[in-house]
Amino acid sequence: MTLQTKPAAGPLPVKLPSDHRPLRGSRIGVLLMNLGTPEGTSYWPMRAYLKEFLSDRRVIETSRWVWWPLLNLIILTTRPGRKGKDYASIWNKERDEGPLKTITRSQTEQLAERLKSYAGERVVFDWAMRYGFPDVKSRLKALQDQGCDRILMVPLYPQYAAPTSATACDQAFRALMQMRWQPAVRVAPPYHDDPVYIAALATSMRASLAKLDFDPEVILCSFHGMPKEYLLKGDPYYCQCVKTWRLLRDELGLPEERFRLTFQSRFGPDEWLQPYTDETVKALAEAGTKSLAIVAPGFSADCLETLEELDVENREIFLHNGGKQFAYLPCLNDSDEGIRVLEAVVRRELMGWM
Repeated sequence: MTLQTKPAAGPLPVKLPSDHRPLRGSRIGVLLMNLGTPEGTSYWPMRAYLKEFLSDRRVIETSRWVWWPLLNLIILTTRPGRKGKDYASIWNKERDEGPLKTITRSQTEQLAERLKSYAGERVVFDWAMRYGFPDVKSRLKALQDQGCDRILMVPLYPQYAAPTSATACDQAFRALMQMRWQPAVRVAPPYHDDPVYIAALATSMRASLAKLDFDPEVILCSFHGMPKEYLLKGDPYYCQCVKTWRLLRDELGLPEERFRLTFQSRFGPDEWLQPYTDETVKALAEAGTKSLAIVAPGFSADCLETLEELDVENREIFLHNGGKQFAYLPCLNDSDEGIRVLEAVVRRELMGWM
């Protein structure tokens, strides 16, 4: 007796309702996230930017009962005018935007081009700002609308800190909470001790130093500061800054007395991470140091804190107190070295998805 078997049936066709939302193919999004920049240098754009920034509980952890009256009655009344003048001095007038926005856009475009042969059309690259525009929520939505069911978020901070990396992710997670169909997400970890990053910093510094007509007696390695209280609460930022400084010092072969660690941009009366950059610059000049250079490896792109605070304010402090030669060494920005670092981070974090 012969048993008759039916051929295996293929998958049944699925007929979607006529009003069903169109389905897109599976793609991967890569979202670069930086801090932000005002939309203009006049009072109201500056006020809107500062209000969003200084209202963030990750940035200012002071009690709301104390902070809100101070912020709204004093800071947001006086600070927008002063900071607007500072931004105006570094503003990209051709594009009518802050340099951080210009550089972050270029980083994204160059990264996409560099990874084109590897990622093809399957990976979509975009960028966003934690404060200001383009905002994180809209860019996550744009990636999803292009068919991205997996998104790699890359905070552009080599060293992790709650007021930078964490708040960028907070903003992304708030957007995800409102999505009916959430994409799978990954967050790239900090790369403060990545050999590619350290080598890129050293290469960039050597190239910048070679262009100077003097050999700096001292080079300051200046990181953005934070209240010391945040460190005591467990924030790893200080330790990661120290490790970057130590690895870079070793890579450059410089003694500690010539390559010094400092912290800049303190705000308010509380104690911040020390030593302070501006006080160190003044002390060096008063002690007889005649030539000085500053590098800021904690910033992936030049911005107000580097172009104005370091290259203008600290230059004036040094020269006013007896210094003779001063140089600010630029960030990695959208240079070949900078894009190489981002490429290494993205390639590593896309493993298993690509």
